Amino acid sequence: MLKIIIPTALLIPSAFLLNSKILFPTLTAYSMLLALSSLMLFNHPLLLKISNTTMYFNIDPTSSPLIILSCWLLPLMILASQNHLKTEPLTRKRTFLMTLMTLQTTLIMTFAASEFILFYILFETTLIPTLIIITRWGNQAERLNAGLYFLFYTLASSLPLLITLLYFNNKYSHTSMELLFMTQPELLSTDSSPLLWLACLSAFLVKLPLYGLHLWLPKAHVEAPIAGSMVLAAILLKLGGYGLIRISSVLNPHPPNLMFPIIILALWGILMTSSICLRQTDLKALIAYSSVSHMGLVIAAIIVQTPWGLTGAMTLMIAHGLTSSALFALANTNYERTHTRTLLLVRGLQLAFPLMSTWWLLINLTNMAMPPTINLLGELFIISTLFNWSTPTIIITGIGTLITATYSLYMFLMTQRGSISTQFRLLPPTHTREHLTLTLHLLPLGLLIMKPTLISG
Repeated sequence: MLKIIIPTALLIPSAFLLNSKILFPTLTAYSMLLALSSLMLFNHPLLLKISNTTMYFNIDPTSSPLIILSCWLLPLMILASQNHLKTEPLTRKRTFLMTLMTLQTTLIMTFAASEFILFYILFETTLIPTLIIITRWGNQAERLNAGLYFLFYTLASSLPLLITLLYFNNKYSHTSMELLFMTQPELLSTDSSPLLWLACLSAFLVKLPLYGLHLWLPKAHVEAPIAGSMVLAAILLKLGGYGLIRISSVLNPHPPNLMFPIIILALWGILMTSSICLRQTDLKALIAYSSVSHMGLVIAAIIVQTPWGLTGAMTLMIAHGLTSSALFALANTNYERTHTRTLLLVRGLQLAFPLMSTWWLLINLTNMAMPPTINLLGELFIISTLFNWSTPTIIITGIGTLITATYSLYMFLMTQRGSISTQFRLLPPTHTREHLTLTLHLLPLGLLIMKPTLISG
């Protein structure tokens, strides 16, 4: 485990000390090496299921796919942010890269933490670099507002979690995930135990986000620079799902009078956010709302607490991480050329960038879960889980998938088809760098079709 954490942490000083000419190539190559070496984590010992155990960090089949995903996205974020950093002075470039590396290190440590208190501390630490990236390198003046939303939603929801974790520590004199999972402590059947349950889940439900607690997400996504959007969509939302999976196994029995409203909100949120996507004018906001609707499925699946549901949730989280990150990278390539995110203004780009159009088509098909992608696999698992749990949910999930397909195609047609606007006669051509970024998003998605067991947890 340390052979990934320590080299990632040493990227922070190297962002400061490297020669300016080789700053980007070296960091990209180095982080790509790290991403490739992290693939070794797929190799679990099957009997123990828990490997590389030190006192504070260990890896099991739930956390290793997410660690690999965050390692894989670091070089892609560096590649994608090269264009908007090229006008910045050197010190700011270094600071930006340093912030990214710090975020990466804390993320890997969060996914690998073996104690709940340590997990909580690192979970809150990821907030700081993300906030710096959004509020310093965002595009518009509203970024400060977005940063405030992001900060206060996350902080207000995670204070109850801290109190419950301290209570657990007081009661069992440890907060080890593994021990709590093995002993399966029962919640006391008092009037306050549903509140304890809700306090534990609130932080993760805001992070995922649950519909109704999601208002920070479109703001943060729209205002963040490309690297911020990618890391938010791909990894920070998955932090909520991972925490939910981890803490749900401790909170037995689940109080039904709180479970049902949350599942209903999640399923209703799928419909609501998907229909918001149909009426959306802002490209980045559309992708952000589509993230909310996908995460609604994940919340419902995790709270139902069946093996199928957890498998589907893990698969969909990884698939969505790669897909939405790729969508943001695509939206950014449009934004860098046309300097607008409004869908009505940017049309007919297929004539200008035929190859980019292919990427748009492929990634939109992945986003709407076309067979044989792993997005479809995750959604099928989750839909069948919910159908087993309660038959009428098939209506909501069915309509949800229908609307998802509709807005994915709407996004593709709005940006790619039609006649090109007269104000964009001179569009600079696409770079190999952008095609490489998108290839490295779609390659793992394609390869995982062959063996989805790797990420199913």
